[in-house]
Amino acid sequence: MSGTPTFAVAPSFMGLARFDRSAAYALAGIPLDIGVTNRTGARSGPAAVRAASRMLTDGDHPHFWIDPTRLDIADIGDFAIALGDLAESYRVIERQAEDLNHLIAIGGEHGITLPLLRALRRKLGAPLGLVHFDAHVDTWPDNFGQVYGHGSPFYHAIEEGLVDPRRMVQIGIRSPVQRDVWDWTIGRGVGILTAQDVHALGPAAVTERIRQVIGAGPAYFSYDVDCLDPAFAPGTGTPEFAGLFPWQSQAILRSLTGIDFVGMDVVEVAPAYDVSEITALAAATVIWDYLGLVGSAKTG
Repeated sequence: MSGTPTFAVAPSFMGLARFDRSAAYALAGIPLDIGVTNRTGARSGPAAVRAASRMLTDGDHPHFWIDPTRLDIADIGDFAIALGDLAESYRVIERQAEDLNHLIAIGGEHGITLPLLRALRRKLGAPLGLVHFDAHVDTWPDNFGQVYGHGSPFYHAIEEGLVDPRRMVQIGIRSPVQRDVWDWTIGRGVGILTAQDVHALGPAAVTERIRQVIGAGPAYFSYDVDCLDPAFAPGTGTPEFAGLFPWQSQAILRSLTGIDFVGMDVVEVAPAYDVSEITALAAATVIWDYLGLVGSAKTG
């Protein structure tokens, strides 16, 4: 009984032993939640997701048949933020992201996506496509009078030319939203598949719709855990009734082969409201599936 317990892996994501920023895939926590509009606590998300990821270290991915821990991947720790200053935090996050090859970010609140897209847009020199899982459109022009916040990253991303809205699709939307915000989003060309659409159509039809919207060219993957029904992801700041089932979300993600993803984030895990780590495990599994997706594309 004196051996090391099987759960006692390193505190990095999936127990990764590499920490340098030159890796092909760099995983980083971004513990920012000063731009939330409801419950705080997503700053604790990176640690919770890393802890839950220890469940994913014992073998190959059973769909893609690779071991994500054997990819050229490093956990580079948490990004610094500017305490109490949202705009400056965005600038600091952008600077830390700009020299990385392929960033996998653990939030933190959804506002972190904006500086990550800014860094990618400058590096690639063209707007990106966007696959966005969420309960909320996140295209509000402000957050209760504040220019920035977790409800507006994609309003700014569209306005700044970071993403091409005609190559942007949102999956799982179902929250209250002002009609003018909805109409602005649709009017710019964004494709929206509500949670009800996903339930009615099924993952295969949703995947086909995503492929049609994204097409060719680089794309970003952004996953807010509140896209899931609160029964499966209670540990989040703005839960919404009647969301996606985990199997639907997973089936869609695993089917997105052939899309040129160049970065991703999982956001809005707030462990203070979680139950038995199920939300943190959901977020960790999304990253694991994403690594299987992009890693299998690289390794064949």
